[in-house]
Amino acid sequence: MPDAPLLGGEKKVKLDEAAFGERFSGPLVHHSVRAEQAARRRGTASTRTRGEVSGGGAKPWRQKGTGRARAGSSRSPLWAGGGIVFGPRPRSYTFKVNRKERRAALRSALSLHAERGSIAILDATAFTEPKTRRARELLEDWGQGRPTLVVLAAEESAAARSFRNLARVSVLAAENVGVSDLVGAASVIFSEPALALLSARAGKREAP
Repeated sequence: MPDAPLLGGEKKVKLDEAAFGERFSGPLVHHSVRAEQAARRRGTASTRTRGEVSGGGAKPWRQKGTGRARAGSSRSPLWAGGGIVFGPRPRSYTFKVNRKERRAALRSALSLHAERGSIAILDATAFTEPKTRRARELLEDWGQGRPTLVVLAAEESAAARSFRNLARVSVLAAENVGVSDLVGAASVIFSEPALALLSARAGKREAP
């Protein structure tokens, strides 16, 4: 069964085998990361067609006799200031990932960190008030590379405020952590309540 060190102590915390003992699946993780990043896109880029650009009601010059090419509107896509052909329009970039795939990808990302030894557990109750210096000392004593993701429960605000000002350290609530957040971090720190929440999210396997 995989385990992780408790920051600031000698104790080891056992990790849930169902959530942290999965074989890594690169294609599944890649698919889930793409879905999460696509869902974050605003999709608000927009251009105007020739029917939406103002002006252009009068024919620029007569049809014949000028020696120039005939033109019906100064808002043609061929003209500067004219409409745009096949330009971006507001749209949604989201696409569906099945629940079973999402959970398996989350298990893969967690298991990869467990295999590398880049997971640690934080006793967030020790932070009764924000102490950035204490947070820095814990990270330096652990000695893992950054960027570091710190995953906390919603009520652990003092610990969150202690870590959030450190360079290359991100703090997220357990319910907001996705596969892309995990694979983008070189090391991950969980509080014990956050670890339980994430293990429950990832460890549920579908019935055969």
